[in-house]
Amino acid sequence: MKFFLDTAFVEEIKAVKEWGILDGVTTNPTLVAKTGKGFMEVVQDILNIVEGPVSLEVVAQDAQGMVEQAKQLRRLGEQVVIKIPATQEGIKAVKVLSQEGIPTNVTLIFQPLQALLAAKAGATYVSPFVGRLEDIGHDAMDLVFDIKNIFDNYGFETQIIVASVRHPKHVLDAARMGADICTVPFKVMEQLFKHSLTDRGLEQFLADWSKVPGRPF
Repeated sequence: MKFFLDTAFVEEIKAVKEWGILDGVTTNPTLVAKTGKGFMEVVQDILNIVEGPVSLEVVAQDAQGMVEQAKQLRRLGEQVVIKIPATQEGIKAVKVLSQEGIPTNVTLIFQPLQALLAAKAGATYVSPFVGRLEDIGHDAMDLVFDIKNIFDNYGFETQIIVASVRHPKHVLDAARMGADICTVPFKVMEQLFKHSLTDRGLEQFLADWSKVPGRPF
């Protein structure tokens, strides 16, 4: 499973890249706004760091506007992927962009038929939002399971990005189900390393090592 970082903060991207596990980045208008910086400044900084796919979102509501914005964004770099909402106009735009070879990430997916329509239109990725579904009391990972089964049934090459991740269990469940990608906030990414027994074990090893005579380091 690939790991994308869901952020617009350059410091977070640099940190995860140094860990050696960064495969790409996803952003959205909300994340960019949180940086307090201009859109182009944020995007250029991200593209200068990330070698893998970087999802940038259109804000137009009509298909023609989405396509025009997508082409502008795509000019910023070959790794740019266009995020498009799972609406009727969005799917129309995805069809046009896919025919022109521009990669797309259909976002705000909350039920499997939206993912099916996106895949039929040629989407490169679909992003089911598991956290937001959980927030309203749904068993959100059922959505990922259903999408995976549908794509396997028909041989779609569209990749599944598990998005709106709230905690490490979402990441674990996504991996168990065979999702292609998980896009994870920085604070959750940090939690993936953590276990109390690891910390306690390391403390014990270091304490015991301090007692060993003739230590070479």
